[in-house]
Amino acid sequence: MLNVLRIANLALLILFPIAWFAPLMRAGLLPIFGLSEISVISGMQALWDSDVALALLVTAFALFAPYLKTIGLALVHFNLLKDKTLPVLSWIGKLAMADVFLIALYIVVFKGVGIGKVETGWGLYMFTACILASIVISALTPQSKAKA
Repeated sequence: MLNVLRIANLALLILFPIAWFAPLMRAGLLPIFGLSEISVISGMQALWDSDVALALLVTAFALFAPYLKTIGLALVHFNLLKDKTLPVLSWIGKLAMADVFLIALYIVVFKGVGIGKVETGWGLYMFTACILASIVISALTPQSKAKA
């Protein structure tokens, strides 16, 4: 079981960057003007121009938190980091889930205004799946480490 968790966790090191560049949504002011694709990275680039504090927050939640947690779990899986860090790593992963919630909230608010059009992209589902997989891996790690 531990080997499966190791492989799944290491796969997240590849899947997270793909999810960051994948289209989260397509948005436009009016349907006749076409829709622009928005990814985590393009969204952060736009935020850096308009709101640096929010850009730092999103960067921490969307990039650093999930990747730091994944690296930390890999170190625990290969006995390079003590098991005592698992609760902290689990908490870090929950910060990343907050980012998914914010994206979903923006989509709901934008659709509710009715001025523009928003379509969710496959990247939103991939990013969410990566975060949820990370949460499951961290929840199963203590049990599999105890059996090993």
